[in-house]
Amino acid sequence: MTKSTLSYLAFDPATRRLRLDPREPAFFLNSYEAYGLLHEASNAFFWEEFGFWCFGGFGDVNRLLRDRRFGRQNPAGIPDSRGVGQDRTHLKAFDGIEANSMLELEPPVHTRLRTLVNRAFVSRQVERLRPRVEALANELIDRFEPGKAVDLLPAFASPLPITIIAEMLGVPVEMGPRLLDWSHQMVAMYIHGRTRETEETANRAAGEFSDFLRGYVTERRKKPGDDLLSLLISAQEDDQKLSEDELVSSAILLLNAGHEATVHQTGNAIHSILAQGGDPRRFFTSPEVTAATVEECLRFDAPLHMFMRYAYEEIQIAPGIVVRPGQTIGLLLGMANHDPHAFAEPQTFRPERTDQKNVSFGAGIHFCIGAPLARLELQVSLRTLFERHPQLHLAEQPRFRDTYHFHGLERLAVDF
Repeated sequence: MTKSTLSYLAFDPATRRLRLDPREPAFFLNSYEAYGLLHEASNAFFWEEFGFWCFGGFGDVNRLLRDRRFGRQNPAGIPDSRGVGQDRTHLKAFDGIEANSMLELEPPVHTRLRTLVNRAFVSRQVERLRPRVEALANELIDRFEPGKAVDLLPAFASPLPITIIAEMLGVPVEMGPRLLDWSHQMVAMYIHGRTRETEETANRAAGEFSDFLRGYVTERRKKPGDDLLSLLISAQEDDQKLSEDELVSSAILLLNAGHEATVHQTGNAIHSILAQGGDPRRFFTSPEVTAATVEECLRFDAPLHMFMRYAYEEIQIAPGIVVRPGQTIGLLLGMANHDPHAFAEPQTFRPERTDQKNVSFGAGIHFCIGAPLARLELQVSLRTLFERHPQLHLAEQPRFRDTYHFHGLERLAVDF
C-alpha cells in the first residue's frame, strides 16, 4: 500500500486497492477531503474494509444506477444476506419486511409495487402539502425559547418530516418519537460494523413496527379515510392489490425513507448555508432561487454516501474490473457529487452554478419515490427558518455522526 498525503488513508495505484476505515473520525467528519484525493488517484477502487469495488465518478455512478445488469435484489436470496456469522434465524421479522420492500426488489414485482405507491408522491399531489409544511415549520420555530441555544435536529429537522409522513399515512402524529426509534434501529442494519446486538434490536423494532401497522391496516379496512394507508389498501393495478405483507413493508419504507434522509439533509443544508456567512436570506429571494439553493445543498453535502447493488451477470465495468453474479458494488453518491470532471469548483457552494445536477436521490428505476416531497419540505423549511431568523448562527461546532452510509450531524446547536 502507498501512503497518501492523508495519514488515515492508503491507496495502491497499481492494484487500485484502498485501505480506509469508514469510522475514522478524520474521514466521517470531512469525507470530501479524501474524495478529493481519490478523484485525483482513481474514481474506481477496491475498498478493502467493505470488500468490494466502489465507484465515485459522477458519470460512472449515474450510469451504474441505471444499468439493469445490477440491482438491489440479492440473487442469493434476501438483501444483505451475509449477516453476522451467516445465521439469520434471529432476523425473521426484519427479513420479512425487507422481502416485500420495493427498494429491495426488481421488476416485475418492483414495477407493480412502485406503480401502486407512486400515486401519492407525484409532484401535483405533493404540492398540495406546501401550506401544511409551511404552517408546521412556523409552529416548530415558535417553540424555540428566546435567549437559549436550540438543537435544530430534534427541535426542527426531525419533527417536520416525521409529522408530515405520519399525517399522510394516517397514523397518530404523537407516535412520532416511537416511529423514529423503530426507524433508527432498523436503519442501523446498513451501517458498517454492525453487531449481533444491532441485528437483534433491528429485528425487535421490525416486529413491533409491523404489528403496529397491521393494527392500523385493520382499522382502515373497516373505516377508510383520506390518507395514504387507505389509498394503498384500495389501490389496484391490473386487478392486483397489495398483499398485507406488501402493504406493511411499503408503509414502513415510506415512514423510514420519508424522514431519515430528509432529517440529515436538513441539518447538512443549514450547516452548509451558515458556513457561507452573510445574510442567508439571499439564498431564498424567489421560488426559483430557493429551488436552486436546495439542489446545491443536495449536491454539496448529501445525506446518503453509499448505495450498494448486486451484479446479475459477469460484467466488466472498467479495464481490469470484473464483477461476477451476486457480487456487490458500492456507488459513492457523495463522492460523485464532488467530481471535478462533472462540476466546476465542486468544493464551492454555488447555487447559481450552470452545471447543477446530483445523484443524491439515486437514478434509474430506484430513483427516490419521495424526492418531490423531500424537495418541497427542504424548500419550505429552510426558507421559513432563515426568513424568521436571518441572524441564526452556530452555538458550537457541529459534529457529524460516525456512520458512513448515512451522513448527518449528531447535533446542530444554534443561537438566534
